[in-house]
Amino acid sequence: MKFSESWLRTLVDPELSSEELAHQLTMAGLEVEELDQVAPEFNDVVVAQVLEVTRHPDADRLNVCRVDTGRGEPATIVCGAPNVAVGQRVPCALPGAQLPGDFVIKVARVRGIESSGMLCSARELGIAEDASGLLVLPADAPVGQSIRQYLDLDDRLYTLKLTPNRADCLSLTGVAREVSAITGAPATLLQVPDVVATITDQRAVALDAPAACPLYLGRVLKGVDARAPTPDWMKRRLERSGIRAISALVDVTNYVMLELGQPLHAFDNTRLNGTVHARMALPGESLLLLNGQTIAIQADILMIADDAKPLAMAGIMGGEDSGITLDTSELFLESAFFAPKAIAGRARRYGFGSDASHRFERGVDFGGTRSAIERATRLIIDICGGAAGPVVEARAEMPARDPVRLRTARAARVLGVPLPAAEIARLFSGLGLPFTRDGDDFLVQPPTWRFDIEIEEDLIEEIARLHGYDNIPAPVPRGPLAMLAQPEGQRPQARVRQLLVDRGYQEVVNFAFVEEAWELDFAANADLIRLANPIASQMAVMRSTLLGGLISNLVTNLRRKQGRVRLFETGRTFHRVARGFPVEGFHQPWKLAGLAYGGALPEGWGSGARKVDFYDVKGDLEALLAPAALHFEKLTHPALHPGRAAKVLRDGIDIGCIGELHPEWVQKYDLPMAPVVFEVDFAVVMATRVPAYAEVSKFPPVIRDLAIVVDRDLALQTLKDGLRDKLPPLVQDVQLFDLYAGKGVPENKKSLAFRIVMQDTQRTLQDAEVELAVQQLVSCLEQAFAAQLRS
Repeated sequence: MKFSESWLRTLVDPELSSEELAHQLTMAGLEVEELDQVAPEFNDVVVAQVLEVTRHPDADRLNVCRVDTGRGEPATIVCGAPNVAVGQRVPCALPGAQLPGDFVIKVARVRGIESSGMLCSARELGIAEDASGLLVLPADAPVGQSIRQYLDLDDRLYTLKLTPNRADCLSLTGVAREVSAITGAPATLLQVPDVVATITDQRAVALDAPAACPLYLGRVLKGVDARAPTPDWMKRRLERSGIRAISALVDVTNYVMLELGQPLHAFDNTRLNGTVHARMALPGESLLLLNGQTIAIQADILMIADDAKPLAMAGIMGGEDSGITLDTSELFLESAFFAPKAIAGRARRYGFGSDASHRFERGVDFGGTRSAIERATRLIIDICGGAAGPVVEARAEMPARDPVRLRTARAARVLGVPLPAAEIARLFSGLGLPFTRDGDDFLVQPPTWRFDIEIEEDLIEEIARLHGYDNIPAPVPRGPLAMLAQPEGQRPQARVRQLLVDRGYQEVVNFAFVEEAWELDFAANADLIRLANPIASQMAVMRSTLLGGLISNLVTNLRRKQGRVRLFETGRTFHRVARGFPVEGFHQPWKLAGLAYGGALPEGWGSGARKVDFYDVKGDLEALLAPAALHFEKLTHPALHPGRAAKVLRDGIDIGCIGELHPEWVQKYDLPMAPVVFEVDFAVVMATRVPAYAEVSKFPPVIRDLAIVVDRDLALQTLKDGLRDKLPPLVQDVQLFDLYAGKGVPENKKSLAFRIVMQDTQRTLQDAEVELAVQQLVSCLEQAFAAQLRS
């Protein structure tokens, strides 16, 4: 809703500046989105009259004008405007005037003739884009008056960002009513007397769809002059409200809509046949609209029609064939109430909207329907002449406006501040809400212009915003605080995130709803959990893995020339499961996923150009879960490389996966190389072992190296798992330090070299017991894995 401040102040004039008024409106729920000036700053520009115009002797396109500026002797001004003429009244910038753009007017010689000022166009004053010539003013413009004062250029323009429930503020009357209630300034609302009919001509109206149109008023006007000019004051108010002036008849209907909030429509009465009907569309019906669009009317569209044809889409837009033109001399003026549900969404369905539909679909004051047609009638007769017939009214059952009970105690409990009943009564009276008292309760009768007052909470909201949200105290909450125990077996989430950040990863947060292709590519998930109302077509399913989001983040970073990327994300994934989970039918575990791409180390003179590989990310994962020991087993996964992927096990439990991205997806997502990714259960990552005391030996360790030959296909993890429960008590650690296959080793065999650390906490080990422990270890390897000592 856009309007002129000067227009508003003719209805209510609080003693507030423009900025203060804007702030109070915003704090009362009518957000002032913009507060603009009508014109930029300039000075010393007055209304002047052109007394004489002669051709410049040395320039074909220049004229020498004698101009009365109201400052005594006429001034000589050289002017190049093509439309300058004797007798015109135009804006004149006097010497010393400063125009928009810091343009200063000086006395200057133009082709040998001294010019004392400048005659101005609307563009030069910054009030319009038109530069075709001088801004010609009405003949009664007072010579010598400041142009800013004459055209009210110190006016300000308010743009309100209204919520859909405040349709009552889509008019100057509604805004004035609100300003009066907010500031306490008296409002002088328009009183509209009835226009006495001077002719008997009338046209019958019928309500064939009374639920959609319960009230319809029509009036015939004859002998109007459609070519009459729109008054400057009306044109100015329309244009400052964002509506282009068209013709006097159209401008009057738009003006009344802005003034009272009631959309009107004018038909050419000579083009109508018989009774005017408010009915639903007939099968196969079509209509050529005023915007030039021909549409096929659907069955749920409310139409205005005569006995022969459709005339308009009710409350949305009129038809071209029944519209008024500059030759119209007889019109049928419509003022009606259309039910919001009958209008809502219809215009958008056809890809357009109108100021009328914007109001009707939110609710128009059906108590002001008669006032609107009377006001428009009076303006048309005053501007265009003519005579008016009687108002014809068709009325059915109007919307019910049931009283709403407000309990004073309930209001105090909701708002957190007690308000006396007298204060509540004052606020309701300021809003124009009729009420009766029932003890401490109020029975409020919602007025016809307030469709948003239906329940008790609506009234409490009215009290809150008029009392002032800033006036509601905001006490600091008080409560006993207790230090919560931090389980030693659980690491805080922040600590886990910090560990990853310390290893060079950056956290990302992605939507939980993803592209369907991601689920198929990275999880082979055909049983998708689809959203009933997705925010976008590419975000229509819930994710069952975090990997899709990380790959998308990688693609985005690569487009921005980031060659080394380390990302991680924590979040829920969503899976269909049987009953028994917290949310029946769905399991939503927390996951932790990471991605590494590019160089293993940041680029630098001391680091090589080695690319990150499986073992780099495996080391990050082991460091993250330390001191727990992880085991890795070969894995087939739809997102990962068939030979470079592993299952991650902790204490024998599968907690996730790790590996390079599958070559198919590397190619599909146009990646220069394969990133390494992992995804594990976040709950397992946060779990850690409680520290336990272990005695540190004071005696020196004994170290022996042992090289054995085993089958090439034997996995190291299998060998270590087989030794775990059979190690002699003296053996504290067994670590592989060399792997060899080649000359000196039989075919299909490999050599593994282990470093064995033996130590006791009570004494220094003797050679004999060391040799016995080594021999036990060798025997175990020979029996379990057919290992042979390498010679």
